Amino acid sequence: MQSSIRSAKSSDQVNSFQSVPDLEKSMYMAIDGYPCVRLLNLSGEIGCSNPGRANIVAPVTRFKTANKLAEPSALLVSIDQFEDLFARHLDINEDRHVVGVLVESGSQLPNGSKGFSPDKKFPQAEFAPYQSGNFEWNPTGSGLMWKAYNFPVFLLSNSSTLALQEVALKNEKRKKSYTVDVADFDLVMQTTKSGTRDSGSCLREQTCLPLGGYSVWSALPPIIVSSSKKAKPMILTVASMDAASFFRDKSVGADSPISGLISLLAVVDALSHVDGLGDLDKQLVFAVFTGEAWGYLGSRRFLLELDQHSDAVSGLDSALIETVLEIGSVGKGFAQDDKTFFAHSTKESATNRTLSALKDALGSLKTQSIKISRASKSNPGLPPSSLMSFLKKNAETSGVVLEDFDAAFTNKFYHSHLDDLSNINSSAIVAAASVVARSLYILVSEKKEINNSVLNTININASLVEELLGCLLGCEPGLTCELVNRYIAPSTSCPSHYVGVFLGESSSQPYPGNVGDVPRFVWNFLADKTAIPSKNTSSACPKGCRGNGEMCIKAETDGKGVCVISTTRYVPAYSTRLKYESDTWEVLPHNSSDTMGAADPVWTESNWDTIRLRVYTVQDTRFDSWILLLGITVTVLSYIIIVISKAFITKALKRD
Repeated sequence: MQSSIRSAKSSDQVNSFQSVPDLEKSMYMAIDGYPCVRLLNLSGEIGCSNPGRANIVAPVTRFKTANKLAEPSALLVSIDQFEDLFARHLDINEDRHVVGVLVESGSQLPNGSKGFSPDKKFPQAEFAPYQSGNFEWNPTGSGLMWKAYNFPVFLLSNSSTLALQEVALKNEKRKKSYTVDVADFDLVMQTTKSGTRDSGSCLREQTCLPLGGYSVWSALPPIIVSSSKKAKPMILTVASMDAASFFRDKSVGADSPISGLISLLAVVDALSHVDGLGDLDKQLVFAVFTGEAWGYLGSRRFLLELDQHSDAVSGLDSALIETVLEIGSVGKGFAQDDKTFFAHSTKESATNRTLSALKDALGSLKTQSIKISRASKSNPGLPPSSLMSFLKKNAETSGVVLEDFDAAFTNKFYHSHLDDLSNINSSAIVAAASVVARSLYILVSEKKEINNSVLNTININASLVEELLGCLLGCEPGLTCELVNRYIAPSTSCPSHYVGVFLGESSSQPYPGNVGDVPRFVWNFLADKTAIPSKNTSSACPKGCRGNGEMCIKAETDGKGVCVISTTRYVPAYSTRLKYESDTWEVLPHNSSDTMGAADPVWTESNWDTIRLRVYTVQDTRFDSWILLLGITVTVLSYIIIVISKAFITKALKRD
């Protein structure tokens, strides 16, 4: 028997129910939160799911390490208790009394210096171009997100945290009460229902989809493919736009990697105002990869597309990529008065030119507040980065990764929902972008004398950086900000940088509905900033944009768009060991030419019908037991009384 938390206490309220949904709203309290979901790879599964086909219903109880649970419960924990519960209670999957976990929201841990990272101490070590798996790039890493949990786990919103704290407190005081408030978890995964426990089987049974999305690359100035001019050597600048987290839709990634993405966008904006880039010796190319947190999906697929000379990379040639400059985590470069960025490089001889350009750029800024240092030689090699894919492909690749750390992450919330806007500062991003923008101008001007007057005009728009922070790392304004709305019509206001799943067949011109909000914004932004105006101003967009190099941007905002000449393209980002054919995904055998394919887990995400969490009040099962016992007792006594009465009446009638 169920009664409402928000019970209707007056007849007026009862009479106000006009429909079944009205009644449901009065009985159930919907809880806002972010679920941990089931992910799979070729060898098994990670993440969270209900253990079977049905919902999980259990009383809400505060987690107390000192007390053993007396009954199956949904534990309400703070973020520091969460790590303790999962890390120290190794038999949590075997504890039948833990049937669900509710994690309170909070911007910081009580002990902020401790940090919280559910990733490994060496993230994605299996893809490193060197053997040093015991090195700890991420000292606070616990590895919790890489394990499987056979019960639901939700991160609560701020409002829901307060509501559940009241519910837990009410349950603590219910010793003499016959009711209890329970959480109802609907986190049933299709892979659990069907018994498909790895990527190979779930893709065959179509109970999951591969992780992936679309990366974006752009050339400044545009590359005219049919041009008779000799192709120039290329300087490739890269960043990532996807993050990971224990909780699917709370993958913020402010420092790692969104600070690098924002820095790259600010660099493109600054260089777009420089005249004469087309007359210089080299070509600038910018790439923003997605899926990097899940086996470097974006960078590996990008390199494969280059090998296959696909339409997605038309105009690029891997043989012409002279050097790679990656902008990594740069949002904490000014933390604790430490104003130093670190350049992690491949072979020293191959990267001297890039390192020299960084130092010359720094000198041109004429400031003592920014420093660039070469990373420690005691490091085993590059930190986790997209550049690893390039180095695995070609060990002679010249490349540098610019980071805000030397031998260990300064980001203590790496791949955690706590890596939010409060974890970074905009001045560090502006500083990193300032150095990179001028470095790139120096690199593409190699054989020509550097024009210092031009170099000194390359400045980062700090207001743009602040605007991008508000658009990409928060809900207010979030993706509804004026800058994003100038280019796309976002599907939501709160950005999530989780890679998502790959929908449909891959294409260099995908259907917009199959591309996430952030990649669509990045594509439009880069296309706009790197474009030269089209002479075709009268034709309808996009059908009228048929000139050489022409494309349509901003089409989502007003349905019309603008024709520009730009070399900006989408590149599919999914496992190089997957093939889409006849509306199904197939896992391919390992190809010896794919150097990272052997380590590729082939990540997939389980399908589901709905994900829902709600709270309502039920009678305590102990009270139900007493009612049942009382009913049985009354029934037995009634039967005895009837038998005795019948015998007495029969005897009395015989006397008469």
